[in-house]
Amino acid sequence: MGRPPLNRRLAEFGTTIFAEMSALALSTGSINLGQGFPDTDGPEEIREAAVRALREGKGNQYPPGPGIPELRTAVADHQRERYGLSWDPDREVLVTAGATEAIAAALLALLEPGDEVIALEPYYDSYAACIAMAGGTRVPVTLRPDGGAYRLDLDELRAAVTGRTRLLLLNTPHNPTGTVLGREELTAIAELACERDLLVVTDEVYEHLVFDGEHLPLAAFPGMRERTVTIGSAGKTFSFTGWKVGWVTGPPELVTAVRSAKQYLTYVSAGPFQYAVAEALRLPRSYFDGLRDDLRAKRDLLGDGLAKAGFTVYRPAGTYFITTDIRPLGFDDGFAFCRALPERCGVVAIPNAVFYDHREEGAPFVRFAFCKRTEVLAEAAERLGCLREG
Repeated sequence: MGRPPLNRRLAEFGTTIFAEMSALALSTGSINLGQGFPDTDGPEEIREAAVRALREGKGNQYPPGPGIPELRTAVADHQRERYGLSWDPDREVLVTAGATEAIAAALLALLEPGDEVIALEPYYDSYAACIAMAGGTRVPVTLRPDGGAYRLDLDELRAAVTGRTRLLLLNTPHNPTGTVLGREELTAIAELACERDLLVVTDEVYEHLVFDGEHLPLAAFPGMRERTVTIGSAGKTFSFTGWKVGWVTGPPELVTAVRSAKQYLTYVSAGPFQYAVAEALRLPRSYFDGLRDDLRAKRDLLGDGLAKAGFTVYRPAGTYFITTDIRPLGFDDGFAFCRALPERCGVVAIPNAVFYDHREEGAPFVRFAFCKRTEVLAEAAERLGCLREG
């Protein structure tokens, strides 16, 4: 063969670190705090809603391409009641195969080869792959530790915008750092996008997992409704990550563009689960408040255990991930640390360097997921005490 079989745009992407570390957890019998999935299912009534849909023949055949009307209406109602955003369910809401497909479809639809995309570094790994598949050029703006949390340097963001910048790809609450962008930062981002006529794709899948501060959708800021594609998902909010039900909201011209790409990816998916998620979005506020409070307690349980074990802990304002610095333990290579940790302590984590273009920026940082049962987190914290003991 005259050239490698893999498209050169994807040559830098091998097996994901999540697959590697999950396999390591399985082979060593370790507690898996690497991949971000809960170890219990979500509300029983929502699971039963999916069963009921299956039995009643709802969604067992191809659902409508944009998603079932019940779910699109539920998404629009949810956005209006929570944030005061009004979306037309028929023209401004699109159901996708999870947020992952929404990201891919949005970038494939909105980018031309050579367009620059600014993403906050560290970033969820699919961002880089999707930008590459679309032929775009990744331009990272790095969030850096400052005073126990990660911060965005707005001057660095402004300086990253060039005449080739097409799109800002944002994630708030932010995985993996747990940063929740505040009103001042979002106002500045909105002003920059309007001034430079930029599109924005904003990944807000952790919108209900905010422990400190509040979630503010960028689309609600002046001038942003007409230039923002907002991505949401049921997986993180309702603890059914395997259902892969996500959605896009935005103005008709942008949603139509995303749908044009999406229809050639999966066309449709998760038919019966769409009916269940439509019911889930109408759960009372007490459910969402209870989810947040439960995860806040788990954040504090694991965070205290990590601090006791000797890590520097960056306590997240949102998401269900904690970033730690391993240098106080005498290590500076997150890959080597994470690969040795299962044998040493029986716990699996993820090296943050995989989320960086500038690998050296993320080298000493490691991410732990706390979306697990309380007893599992307590056991993990106890096991990590072996690091303190040397």
